Amino acid sequence: MDNLHNLLVNRRSIRRYTNQEVSAEDVKLILEAALMAPTSKSSRSWQFIVVEDKEMLERLSHCKPAGAAPIANAAFAVVVAADPTLSDPWVEDASIAAAYMQLQAEDLGLGSCWIQVRGRFAGDTTPSEEYVQELLCMPDTLPVVCIMTFGHKDEERKPCNTDKLLWERVHIGQWKEI
Repeated sequence: MDNLHNLLVNRRSIRRYTNQEVSAEDVKLILEAALMAPTSKSSRSWQFIVVEDKEMLERLSHCKPAGAAPIANAAFAVVVAADPTLSDPWVEDASIAAAYMQLQAEDLGLGSCWIQVRGRFAGDTTPSEEYVQELLCMPDTLPVVCIMTFGHKDEERKPCNTDKLLWERVHIGQWKEI
């Protein structure tokens, strides 16, 4: 991308991926983006688990009954978690890191999708966080925020239509009723 605005306009959630592997260098750049994300008081409360094993990706795709299918066909996924004892806004810290990964992926021409885990449930009413923690041998003191999927795009999405931005939701100086 030649500038951030174009990157933001063109970044769309991609849920279908080709079978092509993502290069180790691209994976590293995506992870570097996460590790450079700002955190409250430089707490760096996040933790990232990279999953490339196809069998494990398939198992992770069952962390909730709807919306997690892209995990199974991704080239790789990153489980984003954080330590609440290191930062009060740990959810925000982890979320910013996840968004940075998405922007880096788009800049590399790769697709990505945020799969919400926090506050969701697996088909048997087990919290999705617990399901993921158990599969990946994670401590239960490390809550999972989301699973980010990555891969070469197997679908085309139209860029964001900036003519349809909700400018009426922007208030200058103080709240004004719409």
